Amino acid sequence: MRRRKRTELFKLCGLCLTTIIINLLSWFCTQHQASAIQLEERMEVVRKVLREVPLIDGHNDLPWNIRKFLKNQLREFRFGEDLRGITPWSTSSWSHTDLRRLKEGMVSAQFWSAYAPCSSQHLDAVQLTLEQIDLIRRLVLLYPQHMALATSADGIEESHKKNKLASLIGIEGGHSIGTSLAVLRMFYALGARYLTLTHTCNTPWADCCKVDEPGQVPHIGGLSHFGTLVVAEMNRLGMIVDLSHVSVPTMLDTLAVSKAPIIFSHSSAHAICNSSRNVPDHVLKRIAVNQGLVMVAFYPHFVSCGEKATLKDVVAHINHIRDVAGIDHVGIGAGRRASSSRKSIESFEGYDGVNLVPKGLEDVSRYPYLFAELLADSERWTEEDIAKLAGKNLIRVFRQVEQVRDQLAAQGMLPIDQSIPAEDILGRSYCRYSGPRT
Repeated sequence: MRRRKRTELFKLCGLCLTTIIINLLSWFCTQHQASAIQLEERMEVVRKVLREVPLIDGHNDLPWNIRKFLKNQLREFRFGEDLRGITPWSTSSWSHTDLRRLKEGMVSAQFWSAYAPCSSQHLDAVQLTLEQIDLIRRLVLLYPQHMALATSADGIEESHKKNKLASLIGIEGGHSIGTSLAVLRMFYALGARYLTLTHTCNTPWADCCKVDEPGQVPHIGGLSHFGTLVVAEMNRLGMIVDLSHVSVPTMLDTLAVSKAPIIFSHSSAHAICNSSRNVPDHVLKRIAVNQGLVMVAFYPHFVSCGEKATLKDVVAHINHIRDVAGIDHVGIGAGRRASSSRKSIESFEGYDGVNLVPKGLEDVSRYPYLFAELLADSERWTEEDIAKLAGKNLIRVFRQVEQVRDQLAAQGMLPIDQSIPAEDILGRSYCRYSGPRT
């Protein structure tokens, strides 16, 4: 009798347990389906926003990869195809960009990096930069149905209306101008619309972020007098000043002298990851006063301070910059390139410039998922906020830079014709013409 009762009790317990498991599985399936529906609903909102507002990425290092893999010979570059199936791109962890994935990611405007390594400073940096500008312009000409060279805020919006990728040129590193304001002016004439004041090396007129690292000694302590002239000439030209890669004193000196808003084309929040490449909170507050913009980088070493990061880690940086500087002062600057050698980390950090990417942001097709994740926080993010982050903020900054240019022209400001003092390049003039100089 007792055995029968035990058996019945065990059967009853088993039935209850089975019912609980089935109910739990049903609940999990329902939750998963609901989550999938919610994601698709948010994705549809994102698509709607990006059809109306251009998504602008502040930094992409594809041109350097073309130089590295193809020696700048575009006849072998099949940019309109899926490069994940074409060597050498398919076997490289540094490749994240092609026209198909840009379109899938709804990217409307891209700043392409015209980069020359720091090791070319005082040597052939100007020539290398010219070759990279030429490459970008030739690439655009090869795909007239899909790409258009843009040199103004209006140009970005016009390309977006025509469903073309607005292609802009950014020069990554002040060493590229060869300490010459004339070279700076010629780069602008060729279409360059921002200059990053340094890369990971000091120039004779500005300190880079490396000097902020423990045990390092500043070269100048910020901007030299000639450095302030570079900023002033950029203001006069209507060229955006980019402070990614510079030291904190250089950031502060530039913010003190620039008449126009500045940007960080690919940097993140120092308060979350204390890399010298990121922006500290006291500078973020100055950015808000300057009406500038921090375009958040995706490179894991700047996002999580390690080799692994996720989409949610990038969201944390965006939210922090928004909280400190304001919604009007944050943008997207995935910027992917990092040296293929840890020994010589002339960091590149943008798409096609890194071999490490956050999980969920594997290539340029994944931008909509980032915006959809932000929209999941409905108390913080609205459609208008996403529009500002995606492109409105950069267009506002670009227009303000153009307005300052026009104001300075109306005031009669002429091109600055001063040269860098000889003592600033003492011992670095071995590749210079020894005759009359400007």
